[in-house]
Amino acid sequence: MGKPTGFIEYLRELPLDRKATERIRDWNEFHEHMDTQKLQEQGARCMDCGVPFCHTGTLLSGMASGCPINNLIPEWNDLIYRGLWKEALDRLHKTNNFPDFTGRVCPAPCEGSCVLGINNPPVTIKNIECSIIDKAWDEGWVKAEPPAKRTGKKVAVIGSGPAGLCAAQQLNRAGHLVTVFERADRPGGLLMYGIPNMKLDKKHVVLRRIKQMEDEGIVFKCSTEVGKDITSQQLMSDYDAVVLCTGATKPRDLPIDGRNLKGVHFAMEFLHQNTKALLDDKKNGSFINAAGKDVIVIGGGDTGTDCVGTSMRHGCKSLIQVEILPKPPLQRAKDNPWPEWPKTYKMDYGQEEAAAVFGADPRVYLTTAKKFEDDGNGNVKAVHLVQIEWSKNDKGQFVPKDVPGTERVVPAQLVLLAMGFLGPEQPLLESLNVERDPRSNVKADHGKYTTSIPKVFAAGDCRRGQSLVVWAFNEGRGAARECDRFLMGYTDLP
Repeated sequence: MGKPTGFIEYLRELPLDRKATERIRDWNEFHEHMDTQKLQEQGARCMDCGVPFCHTGTLLSGMASGCPINNLIPEWNDLIYRGLWKEALDRLHKTNNFPDFTGRVCPAPCEGSCVLGINNPPVTIKNIECSIIDKAWDEGWVKAEPPAKRTGKKVAVIGSGPAGLCAAQQLNRAGHLVTVFERADRPGGLLMYGIPNMKLDKKHVVLRRIKQMEDEGIVFKCSTEVGKDITSQQLMSDYDAVVLCTGATKPRDLPIDGRNLKGVHFAMEFLHQNTKALLDDKKNGSFINAAGKDVIVIGGGDTGTDCVGTSMRHGCKSLIQVEILPKPPLQRAKDNPWPEWPKTYKMDYGQEEAAAVFGADPRVYLTTAKKFEDDGNGNVKAVHLVQIEWSKNDKGQFVPKDVPGTERVVPAQLVLLAMGFLGPEQPLLESLNVERDPRSNVKADHGKYTTSIPKVFAAGDCRRGQSLVVWAFNEGRGAARECDRFLMGYTDLP
C-alpha cells in the first residue's frame, strides 16, 4: 500500500450530512461531499491487511459479510490515496455495473468485515466508492459502451430493478439484443420507486444510468406487464432467452382487527406514490400524504426508515416506529463476532430527522400492534400497542408473547406496514409454469440461475428472497453470464 501507516495516522472521517431540520424541507440527497485530500487520507487507512475480508462476499449467520460482488476494495483505496482516480474507476467497474447506486444505498457489509474494524473504526469504503463514481461522472469518464458486434440473439429481461439492470447491461455488452420489460411507468424498479429521492436521486443518478444503457442499445418497455400486456407464451416465442428479475414484492401483512380501515397502507404503496408524485411534479396529487397526521410505522428495517424520512418531509404531526426486536447493543455482542455484520445500535437518517424534530429516536422496541381502532367512519384513529418478550415454545422456537399490563393506545391517522416481503408475486410465474421452492421463490440454483423451464433464468430477490441491492447485482451479473453461456456455448462475461 502507498501508506503503510495510514491506519495509525488518520482517524475515520465521513462527510457531514446536511442538518436534519434543513434537509426535511426538500427531497434532495442529504449527504455532503468530502474534499479530495480528506478522501485520500481515508483511502490511506486501508491497511494492506493481507486478508481482506472486505471483498470476500460470503454469508455468516445468515447475513452478508464482505462485498457480495467482490469489489476490489483494497486496490481502489490505494489508487485513491495516490490520486489515481481514473484507474480507481476502472477497478470499480470491473465488478460493479452501478457503483453510484451501491455507494448510496448499500448498507456496506464490506465495512462490517474490514480487518481494521476489529479494534478501530473501519475504513470508509462506501463513501470512497461513491466519491469515485461521482467524480467520474463529473469528469465525463463514464460513457456508453455499446458492443463492437451483435450476436443476433434476443433476450428479454423481466423487471428493471437492480438485478434486471445488471443482467441487461452485461448481456448487451456480450452482444445480445436486450429488451427490458417494466410494468411501472419508469424503469428502475426498486431503485426508482422503492427508495426515496433523498436517499437515491432519480433524475440525476438513476435516469442517467438508464440513458447510458439506452445509448448502449438496450430497449426499455415500460408500462408493460408480462402476462397482461404481453403473454408469457408470446415472450417465449419471440426471444431466445428470458431472465426473470421481478423482485420479491409481495409484502408481509398484519392481519389484526381493523386492518381494512382507511389509512392503513403497505410501505411500498406509500413510497411508490410519493416518488411518482415528486417526479410528476405532484400534477396528479394522488399520493398518500402524512402531513399533519400522527404516523405509526410498523417495522424497523430500511423500508421503515424510508417511511420515517418521507413522513418527516411531508410534515407529520408525530411519529412512532414500532420494532418487534430488542434494542441492539452499542458494541458487538459476544455472539456477533467480526467479521459478521455488526448488529449494533445506530440511528439512520430517518431516525435522526425524527429525533431532531420530536426530541428522541422514534423507535419503540419489543413492541407490536394488536388492533387498529376505527373512528366510526372507517378511518384509522389509533393503534393498540403492547410490549412483548421472546421465549421458546414447545418446539424450541423463539416466539413473541405479550407482556400483561403493557397495553397502550396511541393516536394514528396513518399506519405504514414495513415488515418485509414474503416472495415474488405469483401470476407471471404461474403463467410460465416455472417451478418454485417452498418459500414461493423461483427454484434455481445460485451460480446456475437456470429454472425448470428451458431458456428461462431467474436472478435477484425473485430467486433468493428479499435481500440487499448488492446481492441483486451479484445475481444479475451471474445470471447474465450463465444466459450468455447457454446462448453461445461459452462466455467471456465475469
